[in-house]
Amino acid sequence: MENKSMSGQCCGSAHLWKMVLMTVGVVFLSLFLIFLTRNAWKQYDYIGRSAEVRDTISMTGEGKVVVVPDIAKVSLGLETKNFDVAKAQKENSDRMNQVIGDLKALDVAKEDIKTTNYNIYPNYDWTSGSQTLLNYSVTQTVEIKIRDLNKVSQVLALAGKYNLNQVGGLQFSVDNIEAVREEARIKAFDQAKSKAKVLAEAAGVKLGNVVSFYENNGGSYYYSDDVYGLGGSPEASYKEPTIETGSQDVIVNVTIDYEIL
Repeated sequence: MENKSMSGQCCGSAHLWKMVLMTVGVVFLSLFLIFLTRNAWKQYDYIGRSAEVRDTISMTGEGKVVVVPDIAKVSLGLETKNFDVAKAQKENSDRMNQVIGDLKALDVAKEDIKTTNYNIYPNYDWTSGSQTLLNYSVTQTVEIKIRDLNKVSQVLALAGKYNLNQVGGLQFSVDNIEAVREEARIKAFDQAKSKAKVLAEAAGVKLGNVVSFYENNGGSYYYSDDVYGLGGSPEASYKEPTIETGSQDVIVNVTIDYEIL
């Protein structure tokens, strides 16, 4: 009888502990749900509308600045061929060094002359069905930044003077392009704001703060005549070509979202 009584007491204690643990668990779960609900309510002015939702008006603007380029870039290069690699290299180096010497004589700074390519590769003949070495090619290309645009024609004339066979990439641009973009950006913002004010007035509302904005760099558009005088024989090419620098449009587009009050 005593054993049965003790067994009953143990079972009763175990049941009691289970009830206590369940009660504690329910309390913690309730507190957790209350915490989540309180945070969720903080995010809403009232049911169905977030406090972050705003009535906005979106407007675009474009700013354009027309500038005359103040620098030019061009690439001059030479490919020489010889069965002897060393001879092909020497011929190439001799002529390109003369080109660089003439560039410096035209007051082109050393830091504005950059070697962008130097390659050596073999040329093969496959007409007989087997690989036969013909010669080796050595190519060298330099990129020149010309700060005095009056000397662009003289630089290009070096292609004819030294019979260069790789000439290209003539580009005109503005050295401090970021300053020009900033000017275009301000114009774009002013235009967007002006358009937004007109629309808000017509709608009978007022503009608030800027909620967001997006900028699209429209890029730069260059207009110029073609470059003449680089084709044909060395004698014909040696004449300085006529170069027109043209103009450059720097365009920035923005989209601005204003809060409506």
